[in-house]
Amino acid sequence: MRLHRLRITAFGPFGTTQDIDFDELSAAGLFLLHGATGAGKTSVLDAVCYALYGSVPGPRQGSGQGLTLRSDHARPDTRTEVCLELTVAGRRLEITRQPPWERPKKRGTGMTTDKAQSWLRERVEAGGRGSGSGDLGSGPAASASASASDSGSASGSASASDSGSASASGPGKGGWKDLSRSHQEIGEEISQLLGMSKEQFCQVVLLPQGDFARFLRADAEARGKLLGRLFDTRRFAAVEQRLAEQRRTAEAQVREGDTELLADAHRMQQAADCGGGGAELPLPDAAPGDPGLAESVLTWAAVARAGARERLTVARSALDQAESAHAAAAAELDDVRELARLQRRFADARQRADALEERAEDHRRLAARMEQARKAEAVVPTLALRADAEEEHRRATTAEARARAELPASYADEGAAGLAGAARRASEELGGLAAARRAEHRLAELRAQRADLDRRERADDELLAEATDWLADWETTRARLKDGIEAAQEAATRTEHLAGRLLPAQEKLDAARRRDRLTEEAGRAQEHALAARAHATAAHEHWLALKEQRLADIAAELAAHLDDGAPCAVCGATEHPAPARKSATHVDRATEEAALATHRKADEARAAAERDLAAVRESLAAATAAASDTSVDELSASVAELRQAHAEARGRAAGLHAAREALAQAEREQVRRVTAQQEAARRVESRAALRDALVREQHGLEEELVRARGESESVARRAAQLERQAALLGEAADAARAADESAQRLKDADARLADAAFRAGFDTPAAASAAVLDDAGHRELQGRIDAWRNEQAAVRALLAEPDAAAADRRPPAPLAAAEAAAETAGRRVRAAASACDAAAGRCAELDRLSARSATAARRLAPLRDAHDRVARLATLAAGTSADNERRMRLESYVLAARLEQVAAAATTRLRRMSSGRYTLVHSDDRSGRGRSGLGLHVVDAWTGREPRASAVWMTRPSTRCSTSWTRCASGTAASASSATSPTCAAGYTRSWRS
Repeated sequence: MRLHRLRITAFGPFGTTQDIDFDELSAAGLFLLHGATGAGKTSVLDAVCYALYGSVPGPRQGSGQGLTLRSDHARPDTRTEVCLELTVAGRRLEITRQPPWERPKKRGTGMTTDKAQSWLRERVEAGGRGSGSGDLGSGPAASASASASDSGSASGSASASDSGSASASGPGKGGWKDLSRSHQEIGEEISQLLGMSKEQFCQVVLLPQGDFARFLRADAEARGKLLGRLFDTRRFAAVEQRLAEQRRTAEAQVREGDTELLADAHRMQQAADCGGGGAELPLPDAAPGDPGLAESVLTWAAVARAGARERLTVARSALDQAESAHAAAAAELDDVRELARLQRRFADARQRADALEERAEDHRRLAARMEQARKAEAVVPTLALRADAEEEHRRATTAEARARAELPASYADEGAAGLAGAARRASEELGGLAAARRAEHRLAELRAQRADLDRRERADDELLAEATDWLADWETTRARLKDGIEAAQEAATRTEHLAGRLLPAQEKLDAARRRDRLTEEAGRAQEHALAARAHATAAHEHWLALKEQRLADIAAELAAHLDDGAPCAVCGATEHPAPARKSATHVDRATEEAALATHRKADEARAAAERDLAAVRESLAAATAAASDTSVDELSASVAELRQAHAEARGRAAGLHAAREALAQAEREQVRRVTAQQEAARRVESRAALRDALVREQHGLEEELVRARGESESVARRAAQLERQAALLGEAADAARAADESAQRLKDADARLADAAFRAGFDTPAAASAAVLDDAGHRELQGRIDAWRNEQAAVRALLAEPDAAAADRRPPAPLAAAEAAAETAGRRVRAAASACDAAAGRCAELDRLSARSATAARRLAPLRDAHDRVARLATLAAGTSADNERRMRLESYVLAARLEQVAAAATTRLRRMSSGRYTLVHSDDRSGRGRSGLGLHVVDAWTGREPRASAVWMTRPSTRCSTSWTRCASGTAASASSATSPTCAAGYTRSWRS
């Protein structure tokens, strides 16, 4: 940041406007504000701070927005204002601030308060770009004006500096660009460009009245915050935070992996627990994140797997012993069961033999019944033939009765021969009706042909009647169509005539409208020309008056350029004891040139207005000549009448083509109808001869059909009756012959059945039929007989077996005791097998969990290495590592290097100001229990001790001052020196600067 110019008005002890040129003051690199108490040294620094941040340091701000900043020596109508021009971050800026102030009301009595105002402008080059730090051209001071009522709104005016108006250009031929008038926006912009808050700016840059001592006495934390903001070491703090975040992330990942390992260890402990006795070894006493946790878990898992395999070996030995005992018990049980089976078998054989003896009589009766059935088998074929003959005779009798029921009553007593003869007669009569059927079909065709002739005759009659009626009006229709064509032709001719009259009438109407519009424009142009002429005359008179007034006061303008010791341009004198002063109404050269420019501009406007008036009058004359004196309303009515007549004629003329097409269509229709009328007459004549031939053929066929169909409605109905009658008679004849034949066969079957029954030994055919057994009955009876015989043979075989007889002689088998012993041995085997399976399962589960834990440990090893590496870096950067001997954070380390540079630079100035007595030394030693790196010490070369900072900075070394001349607007010293300074004739003041 570089200050260029400061202008103070009615601020602090300064009642009038004070200008300070910092570019001139800082030419030697260092300057001193020197003066008595109350001269305004601190107020100059307060003005800089107020211009930047809108408030002053410490309690001097007072309450509110700065009402106490106003000078008590200022005139009531002078507005308090601070204007600072500076370069920051490569941008040339101008900040103007006006605190709230109380002023007399413009109307009435009393005071009113105007609000605070702020302006921010930036110096831009001629091309529109902002100025950089190298643009040292002098720019104008701020100026502003506003008005307000008694209610308290902004009012008053601030005077501009001697350099000119607010928009004047500097050496770079650039200008000032307004950026903002908002207090908040200006504050945020300045804070962002400076990179410091007001408190930090006052503590680091201004350092007024011992505030730097507070910076020296501040602890490392407070000093670090300030230096970090000043040197922008946020990136190093971000590195610390990033390392801490990576450490936390890696630690969380390692803890998560250790938690999974401990969970697997608990699962292995549960799997290794045998019989509720618990694990042989306790789990590793470690928490997630502890070093060596993975190795402890893997070691514990190996021990658990070894114990589980030992228990599996013991379980397998117990299983082998239990299986041997179970095999012996099973063999003993098989022997006892075999003895019990043989004893039960021999006892069952005795019981079955007794049961056979009781059912012996039933067996003999069944055998006699089987003998009768074998004798009746010789009669079975004859019985089957007799049953078939009886069934056939029944069906034939039923069919004959059904066929005779369909015949008329006259055939009820006829035999088979009579029915067959009647059927032959009906068939012969049916064959004679074939010719009658063909005649009936031809008669239907003739009737259809006559109906078609009648239909076509009616159509031709309608066509002839319609053609006759249409041709009767033909001449009238043709004349009407020709009249329409002639009327359309006349309308087309009238349309062309009206179109020729409509265009000139429309042009005359447009000219009349232009005439009326230009008449109004001519009046306005004349008024504008008169006003421009009057304005040009007034501007000319004003310029002449200013020129005369400047000539009258030219002496004061020449005196403004006099220098002490330089000859005057008028008289040549080198002394100027009483130079002329500018009056209150003095007119300078710029004002005169501005009036001249205004006069020339007004004269150009007058000439342009007169040229516009002449052009309007010329257009008005042309329009009047084209429209004559006829009014716009009359011309509009004439044009509307012509346009309506033209539209009507054009509408009638548009029907010419349609009328010609209608006449051609009517002529084609007349030719078509005449041709159709002639063809219809020829068809009527040819149909009369055809109708007579059809009538004669129809009468002959009708007489033939009457003879053929008899009493029936038609030949087809008669043929159907004969066909049905012949079929019924044939069926009845066949059924009668079949009934007679079946009756004869039934009689023959009865005779053969009686003979067969006698030869088989039965008295009657009924007895033989009763003795016959069907297949199911025969199988049932034979099965019962065979079952008795098989049971008798089986019982005899069982009773003859030697093993069963020997077992029967032994005591009863102890089956229950053997089964109980076998069951006990089986339970022992199952228990041993279950224990063996459980041990094998535990081994498998421990192997699986151990493999998973080993995999997890291998996967976790890189994460743990990364965590250890990041943790070392994070603790080193945070200053908590044992390797960091001075417990210095990374940001503090960088700030310590910066602070060491600052201390070195400050020592150079301090030694010069204190004549080599004091030296500012940076120290990176620890302060108490805090961290090191930001310590500052002041060394007194005279005493070799470190005095208090306040004692150092309150000491005022001797100051060597040099004199220089500077121009002040008020004629007083800019540094507020307490010494009385002489003033030259031209208004120059000598002041003390260093």
